Amino acid sequence: MRVRFAPIPTGSLHLGGLRTALYNYLLARRHGGQFILRIEDTDTSRFVPGATEDLLKVLAWAGLDYDEGPAKGGPYGPYIQTERAPLYQEHAHLLVEKGAAYPCWCPQTPAADTDKVPSVKDGWKSADGNNCSCRAQSEAPGTGPSSLEAMLAARAALPPRKFTVRMKMPRDGVTVVRDALRGDISFPNQHESDCVLLKSDGLPTYHLAVVVDDHLMRISHVLRGEEWLNSAPKHFQLYRMFGWTPPVFAHLPLLMEASGVKLSKRNRAFRHG
Repeated sequence: MRVRFAPIPTGSLHLGGLRTALYNYLLARRHGGQFILRIEDTDTSRFVPGATEDLLKVLAWAGLDYDEGPAKGGPYGPYIQTERAPLYQEHAHLLVEKGAAYPCWCPQTPAADTDKVPSVKDGWKSADGNNCSCRAQSEAPGTGPSSLEAMLAARAALPPRKFTVRMKMPRDGVTVVRDALRGDISFPNQHESDCVLLKSDGLPTYHLAVVVDDHLMRISHVLRGEEWLNSAPKHFQLYRMFGWTPPVFAHLPLLMEASGVKLSKRNRAFRHG
């Protein structure tokens, strides 16, 4: 059994994040497995200097000793995502080669080109790409699965513009997400977006990075917060596109305040330090 805790260094560690780390740690120790720490820092717009160091201190304070991760290393490192950028670019290229993704030159809204923690209430979708011509061009009759280089070459005569790489979500049917706590959950594909996988700065979004890393790091079980459940259909489809077997997923219930709303990170009474 290999589990991971993969926080985003955007500030002080939330009590809910510490609980997620604890569950993963206990599961690994109960079954003689490994507890991996991975820092997901590819959303540079939200990165907070010193947050990673603070995170390591909190885990040490809580007695959650990780087996692989920053400072310790391990066989599947590096364990900081910005140091793994070539891996994500390689895998985004592979999906384009397979016809499962496409470069998109459409102007990007801020939400489309950055990562954002989804909301359980509202969900989150970046600009979906369904109304642009980039996907249609990649599927034009007679073109076949175009390579990233070929599509870039076709744009060479046009004014330079940054582009992203988007996944091609199926347009019909459902994606069934298997959850160890909730059973099978069906998501209609027509409600899912062609999310950005590779941003215009060459770094991945959460969707691509988490799937690639969990596979390459041989993660067997993913215990994460319920707020990521809305992202699960994209992740299961990415596993299918790559031809990989997904790990076992369990989405943990949120920590709630007495008022019944999600526990806020701004509530200092619930933050270490």
